[in-house]
Order: sequence, then structure tokens, then C-alpha cells
Amino acid sequence: MKKFVDYVFLMTMVIVLLPLIIVRGCSTVAEELIPIDDGGFLPPEEDAGKEEGEEEVLYLDVYIASEDEVKKMSLEEYLLGVVAAEMAANFEIEALKAQAVAARTYAYGRMKKMYAANGADVHKGGDICTDPGHCQAWISKDDALKKWGESNGQKNWDKIKRAVDETKDIVILYENKVINPLYHANSGGATENSENVWEGVEVPYLKSVKSEGEDACSDYEVVTAFKQEDFISAIKCEIPDLKIEGENIIDEIEILNRTDSERVDKIKVGDVTLKGTDFRRILDLRSTNFSIEEGEDGEINIITIGHGHGVGMSQWGANHLAKNGKDFEEIIKYYYKGVTLEHIQNLEKTRKFLKNLYLHVYCSHLRKQ
Repeated sequence: MKKFVDYVFLMTMVIVLLPLIIVRGCSTVAEELIPIDDGGFLPPEEDAGKEEGEEEVLYLDVYIASEDEVKKMSLEEYLLGVVAAEMAANFEIEALKAQAVAARTYAYGRMKKMYAANGADVHKGGDICTDPGHCQAWISKDDALKKWGESNGQKNWDKIKRAVDETKDIVILYENKVINPLYHANSGGATENSENVWEGVEVPYLKSVKSEGEDACSDYEVVTAFKQEDFISAIKCEIPDLKIEGENIIDEIEILNRTDSERVDKIKVGDVTLKGTDFRRILDLRSTNFSIEEGEDGEINIITIGHGHGVGMSQWGANHLAKNGKDFEEIIKYYYKGVTLEHIQNLEKTRKFLKNLYLHVYCSHLRKQ
């Protein structure tokens, strides 16, 4: 009986009290920082050969979609290609830093299997892929330099590297958990609540905020014209039983309601009601912030504002904030509500400490039996 009481006491110390006294920003149980099936305890030799105080280099497996190949690279090396692909190099340095922190957080969450892909193994065994429609865009240094040209190439790369280096190791937490930092190109003036894009998925740090200065983008407003037959064909590919009775199709389309950020929530086409997000996907529109007009030749003109799903950080909005003197931390905390910043090394040290302490307690218990 005494052994059992000792065991319960020790486990209480580990599970309840220990998280309250660990390093700043990490007051949480181990399962919230790493996957539950992480694979047991740390082997004693894991840190062999590493100098005391030396930071561990984290590596991840990246599925390069264009090459159909998985490559191992350090997290910071990977981030250079992400920031170069995801944000214009002529953006303000603080906006680029905010992008680097968001991209690092996104990758780290997937390295630790906190936000794993659903369904098939679209990453071919990797932690993350380079398909921007699924994960984050990525470009190699050679391809980036070619894209920018000889006169700007190295200067742009050096700027990207500065943004990554000056935010090294920093990730975003909400209530001591690594967040899923969604971002997009241009919100059209206000970001969107997550639950309005992914029904039932309400995330406290992904809430709508005003996002000014985005109309500086050259394609802030875009008109996409559809011939009536092409419009109907696209909808019927998704909904074969669609019925349109009138001769003038524009009279058969009605926007039923919008979200608080002016995005289309529900739209009726003929006898079918669609979510705005589904309508956008079917017609490959730039955003759900749109209006519909009849063109001069009878075509259907859809005028979109902004670009992307609108959830999380707006890249053009981040650049506007940076131009107005906001630093990367202020930008991040503006777009992700209630978050804090922390260093990965602190999270990793806490993870290892908890695992080793658990091993010590468990072995001590076994020796007493």
C-alpha cells in the first residue's frame, strides 16, 4: 500500500505541480507540446557530443511536390525558401519577420504532429509539403535568385535571411500551446473568423480584425467574366441536378447573406443554396468577398475583393502595419488574438526534462517493487 501511495504522490508531482514551475511560456503537460505517441523516452546518447548550452538543430522532412521527392533540411534553412516564396521581398523587413515567425510556427506544429494532414499521405512520408494549396509555398535559393534576376537576387535573399535570422527559434503560442498560424495574401479590409470558413471550427486566436492598407495591392479588386454556359457547366459539375428556370441566369443568382467581414456566407443559384466557400472553390475565385453583375455581352462578371481564405494574418495588411512603425511581434499579436511568443529551444528543453523526469519516477517506482 505504501508503494502505491508513493507512486501516486510522485505522479501527482509530475502531472500537476511540475508544469507550474517550468520555464516561462511552457506551463503545460508534455502531451500538449508533443504527440502522445512520440515514441518513448529519450535515449541517454541523444545529446552525446553536444557542448553544454549549444542549441539543437531541428530537422524536418519536406516533400518537394515539383520533384516528387522528400528532402531533409534544417528548419531554419527550410524557412528561407518559404518566406521567399510566400511574401514579396520588397515588403517591409518587419512584415517579413512576421511571416518568418508564422511559417516557423506552422512547420513546427506539423513536425510535432500537432496539426497532421487528414486522409492520405499527401506528404509521401514527409512532415510537410511545398504545395501552397495544402501547406506552405517553398522555393529553392537557385530558383529564387533566377526569379528575382541578377540585379536584385542576392540583395533580396540577404533580406529574407535577415528576417529569418533575426527571429530565429521564435514560435507563436496560445495558452501555452503552439498555434496553427493560418495566413493569406489580402483580406480585402477585414480578416475572417475561422468558423465562417471551416464550419464548426471555432479557434479563439483566429478572429476577424480590421486590416487596413490592403488596397495598395495592384490586384486588390479583380473582375472575372464567365460565359453563361461555362458558369452553369462549372456549377453542374458539382451539382448535376441544378435547375435554372429563367432565361437570364443573372436573375437566378442571389447572395442571401454575408459574414461580418462582408464575405458571402450563402448564395442561391437556381434551386440550390451554396456556401460562399463552396461557390468560391467551384469557380476558382480569389476570395469569398465578391459581388455579381451582368456584363455588356450577357456574361456573368464576378468582382472579388482581396485574395485568399481571409483567416489569420493578412500579408498585405502586415506590410501596411510595418510601414506604420509596427514591429513583427505587434503584427503577430494584432492578427492572432491573445497569443504569446516563445523560443523553440525552451519548448524542447521542457519536453526533454519532462520525459526524463517521468523516466526517473517510473524507474524509481519499479526499483521499489
